[in-house]
Amino acid sequence: MKHIAARMSAIQPFHVMALLARARELEAAGRSIIHMEIGEPDFVTPQPVIDAGMQALSEGRTHYTPAVGLPALRERIAAFYAERYGVTVSASRIVITPGASAALQLVMAVLVNPGDAVLMADPGYPCNRNFVYLLNGEPLGIPVDAATHYQPDVQQVRAAWRDNVAALMVASPSNPTGTLLGAEQLQALHAEVTAHEASLVVDEIYHGLTYDAPAVTALSVSDDIFVINSFSKYFGMTGWRLGWLVAPEDVVPEIDKLAQNLFLAAPTLAQHAALTAFEPQNIAILESRREAFRERRDYLLPALRELGFDIPVTPGGAFYLYADCSRFTDDSFRFSGQLLEEAGVAITPGIDFGVNSPGQHVRFAYTTSMENLEEGVRRLRSYLAR
Repeated sequence: MKHIAARMSAIQPFHVMALLARARELEAAGRSIIHMEIGEPDFVTPQPVIDAGMQALSEGRTHYTPAVGLPALRERIAAFYAERYGVTVSASRIVITPGASAALQLVMAVLVNPGDAVLMADPGYPCNRNFVYLLNGEPLGIPVDAATHYQPDVQQVRAAWRDNVAALMVASPSNPTGTLLGAEQLQALHAEVTAHEASLVVDEIYHGLTYDAPAVTALSVSDDIFVINSFSKYFGMTGWRLGWLVAPEDVVPEIDKLAQNLFLAAPTLAQHAALTAFEPQNIAILESRREAFRERRDYLLPALRELGFDIPVTPGGAFYLYADCSRFTDDSFRFSGQLLEEAGVAITPGIDFGVNSPGQHVRFAYTTSMENLEEGVRRLRSYLAR
């Protein structure tokens, strides 16, 4: 190929994918692998949603919806905010997207000019950096640690600010650390960003998967915050590729215009099926799964600490444990490869989440059964005792 855009040199792959591919090879050769690297719920989509999708298909509901989404689904999401958070959100501010990734792309495309910067936590979700690079922008990582529960605080944001910053992006609960932002923190961050005439973008895709206290939506703070959510994690619909964003009212026409050109519309069958996701019967299933995730966290966290992994902050949400592995290695990628090859345990190296001490950290996902977690801990204990 004669020409590849220069921006591609800055966009990195998921390094864990190489480990996952190797894990599949080992499994194909007969090896037993305990998967704690995958950030996807192990539960299948609840049956009521499957049934609704099949009914929509049988009824021929296969045409495009409006680019901003099925009106009935936008209304249902607005009602969900009122029911769960006590927050009034107009359905006209809600845009249905092909997954939360598409929502993030739309928001970044609306906010970021070439040369603009976006502040974000390091460690953080790797795709966020790449969405900014794709627009010829500059992702600026804010090194965070246990002192601020792996979330940027106002002092850090202020110190990192530059004249070219267009937005601050945060996640609550976060990936890879599972920590949350409270109402006061969100208010303070919003005030700081607003003072600079920039935008606050809040990733809330793990809302619903919280274990110690309910999550606070940034929509309770202000109407000019961009909020991202998804049907993937809590609702268990990863492969349906469906998410949404809530935008300031005056920006929605710009997002609509962009969505028409980039995606046409989110998957129609997924949108019809998602109408059932909010029904009491389905929510009861999801809440039982949330309890299972809590039980897994409460088992795996002390088990890893006992093995020598340093996890200074108990994650309040998502399904991850971000562990300091410096007792065992200063190269988490090599360490992860050795665990896979020699112990049959797959985890994610810190290199996927930024440049803030990545060689000293790994991420464990408790997206597998308790039986598998217990076996994984046994294998880790045996390997680390060598």
